[in-house]
Amino acid sequence: MAPRSFWKGYLKFSLVTCSVAMTPATSETEKVRFHTLNRKTGNRISTQFVDAATGKPVDEEDEVKGYQRGEDDFVMLEDDEIEAVALESTRTIDIEKFVESESIGWIYYDKPHYLVPDDHVGEEAFSVIRDAMASTGMVGIARLVMYRRERAVMLEPRGKGIVLWTLRYGDEVRDESVYFDTIKQSRPDPKLISLMQKLIEERTKKWSPSMAQDPVQDNLLALIASKKKGKRPTLKAKAEADPPSNVINIMDALRRSIASEAEPSKTR
Repeated sequence: MAPRSFWKGYLKFSLVTCSVAMTPATSETEKVRFHTLNRKTGNRISTQFVDAATGKPVDEEDEVKGYQRGEDDFVMLEDDEIEAVALESTRTIDIEKFVESESIGWIYYDKPHYLVPDDHVGEEAFSVIRDAMASTGMVGIARLVMYRRERAVMLEPRGKGIVLWTLRYGDEVRDESVYFDTIKQSRPDPKLISLMQKLIEERTKKWSPSMAQDPVQDNLLALIASKKKGKRPTLKAKAEADPPSNVINIMDALRRSIASEAEPSKTR
């Protein structure tokens, strides 16, 4: 059963409109979460805002947002003042333009959402927009108020539905040249490239979601289960923080790597 949608509205392109529902494509509900407890009583600890200068607790009605303009100097902003400058939340995803899907750098991709028709009446219009984008290799660009901010969103056809990606703001994306331009231009030995390609071939497999599993989460669940049974867990010794940097001869290292990759296949 599909999760309940968290947003409902309309998908619009020119004069074609249909009702749609949207649900986040990812979930963190399975993530292990902890509370902070008082070790002596076992009770949960509650947090409280205190005045940084006086150390006294601050009542909720006295809490206000502030923008720092200097050392210990802030401009206070009331909630109604912030809301007054906010854009009105629209319930319509109005596609303004189309761009080639490859033209948007992966670094701009933020959060994926599944977009589906919200009723049978709108399925035809939804399908026309989806299939037209798929046939042209284009993705739609619109603007939408989500998570309290207006943001650009990208609509990408995917199977029977559409994936809506919120896009990061331009000022959030750092210029890669600032970091990559410091790397010296070099031409590795073709023999080294050939050996590395062979090593890559040895490890090439089909993608599976299991490749993105979280072993730490599994270990935490096992630890929790053990503690529930009253067992004292066996703590493993910490691994080295950094691998030893003792590779002097890359050629020898690659040859040993290829040999070690081939060994398991011989014993199967």
